[in-house]
Amino acid sequence: MAMNRTDANRAFLPHEVGTLIVQPVQAESLAYQTTTVVETFGEQFRIPIVADDPTAAWTAEGAEISTSDAELDEEVVTPAKVAGLTVITRELAEDSSPAAADVVGQGLARDIAKRIDQAFYGDLAAPAPPGLGGLTGVQTVDAGAAWANVDPFAEAISLAEQEGATLTAFAANPADALTLATLKEATGSNKPLLSPDPTMPTRRMVQGVPLYVSPAVSTGTVWGYDRAFVVTVQREGATLAVDSSAYFTSDRVAVRATMRVAFGFPHPASIIKVSLSE
Repeated sequence: MAMNRTDANRAFLPHEVGTLIVQPVQAESLAYQTTTVVETFGEQFRIPIVADDPTAAWTAEGAEISTSDAELDEEVVTPAKVAGLTVITRELAEDSSPAAADVVGQGLARDIAKRIDQAFYGDLAAPAPPGLGGLTGVQTVDAGAAWANVDPFAEAISLAEQEGATLTAFAANPADALTLATLKEATGSNKPLLSPDPTMPTRRMVQGVPLYVSPAVSTGTVWGYDRAFVVTVQREGATLAVDSSAYFTSDRVAVRATMRVAFGFPHPASIIKVSLSE
């Protein structure tokens, strides 16, 4: 973590960058919450992939054991820069109270988290990192013309299990989550089809898998994945820069936050896209 122009104000100190930016981003971003997060200090992060396991066989006592080699590969992830910029009054910048810094830091963090999730669930053009929306090799489930039951999600869980994965998250757009949440067990019943999570009463479960919600997910699509096979790579934490030169005539201060993030999908077949028919 680094910071420039520390003499510009007292509210934003280098040791507070994690509290002001990184931690709020991790709390706000669904990508951070539902994947395996790793930090790298290099320009690239390499994820090893076992493309083909070594083979084993039943062998008689005293007989030679056949040898076999694993087929190894790797996925190279290059974190891309996501940055936020806000302009505040000098009075607020020079306020040394934690509350003043929190107001600015949380605002930047919310927007950075939003951009990260848009990249993660979408297929944005460079320089944004590749996301689920453009990933090849994922499995798909047709949920029909409208959400009617949880059968497509049972199929998704089964498809993932056939690939050695256990789904740890379903991610849906708020509109789809609302539709699923209002489905009833049967006609005339008031009991919702989705079950609550006993450990978190406000979170819903689909076939025992937590259902997360993000506006970054396209309507009509629900992503299912195992966090063990989906990686969020963050490079070097975050940087926070404060400068007053650009807004000298209005006596305001610019605060810029920068993070470098990308995603790795070492086992695309373990990712399931459940979607409505177009």
